[in-house]
Amino acid sequence: MTLVMLHDKSDRPKPALLWEDLTVKRMIVAAVALALLPLAAEAQSYPEQTITMVVPFSAGGPTDTVARLVAESMSRDLGQQVIVENVGGAGGTLGAGRVAKAEPDGYTVLLHHIGMATSASLYRKLAYDPRNDFAPIGLVTDVPMTVVARADLEPADGKALVDYIKANGDKISYANAGIGSASHLCGMMLMNALQVQMTTIPYKGTGPAMTDLLGGQVDLLCDQTTNTTSHIKAGKVKAYAVTTPKRLASLPDIPTTEEVGMGGLQVAVWHALYAPKGTPQEAIDRLSASLKVALKDPKVIERFAELGTEPVAEDRATPEALGAYLPAEIDRWKTIIDAAGVYAD
Repeated sequence: MTLVMLHDKSDRPKPALLWEDLTVKRMIVAAVALALLPLAAEAQSYPEQTITMVVPFSAGGPTDTVARLVAESMSRDLGQQVIVENVGGAGGTLGAGRVAKAEPDGYTVLLHHIGMATSASLYRKLAYDPRNDFAPIGLVTDVPMTVVARADLEPADGKALVDYIKANGDKISYANAGIGSASHLCGMMLMNALQVQMTTIPYKGTGPAMTDLLGGQVDLLCDQTTNTTSHIKAGKVKAYAVTTPKRLASLPDIPTTEEVGMGGLQVAVWHALYAPKGTPQEAIDRLSASLKVALKDPKVIERFAELGTEPVAEDRATPEALGAYLPAEIDRWKTIIDAAGVYAD
């Protein structure tokens, strides 16, 4: 008997070959996935440790208050603690200089106020460049200021205070938190608006200045609502004006500087968050996103409102917005400071 072998001439793969082909493909896919895992983990790893938020002013001051509220909320969002470290001195330039020279790894950031812009002109020998030595993260809040006095100062209202300042000039003592501080800038603008020179008494921080005002050792202070609102409501200081175009909802009975005859005095103390130049973009993006979360936090909004301020709009809490705003503010304050001829060095 002759056996005839039939050969399958079709192109269809044998079942065994098909299975082997699929297995190879799965192995390739798995290998690629494993190769990409470290990259994915690296991209999602920040932050892996505690972040230090440097505040270039003393603890308990208005900028410190803002920083601690934001840091607490950001800590919850980031899953890592954001601790506030106060590095005061030299009008905020010591703390800012420290961050400018810090390792650009995303674990050291700076929360500074308007002094970031004014220092560029106030200090003719500055150890850092505000324009180029920092990576912007986003704006935080604009804090109004208040013109306040010791509780027993003679003038009954803001208009009477204007007359009193003009009549007494350098007999009036004006406290501030040091050269370059927000209270120093506000006082400079107040004296310029009224064309009067008062006796300026600089302190090492807002805390000591407010303590002496409460104790009656000095006459006047112009400071942020985050520091003055509680004292005003408690009747511990006498409030004469707010430095905003409109009255504040938190202090509705206090007139504006325009209403009382201090029309040239309108200023808000903006705060912003920065990292050292060269910080990885992934860290900047994550910090900016976390800042936005913090500024939407009901607890932050509520506490800000109690202090007479509110978070900035979301489109201002971005690196792009701060990157455009800071140089414009540097140019604006240069004109004011150069006209006054008052420098810190």
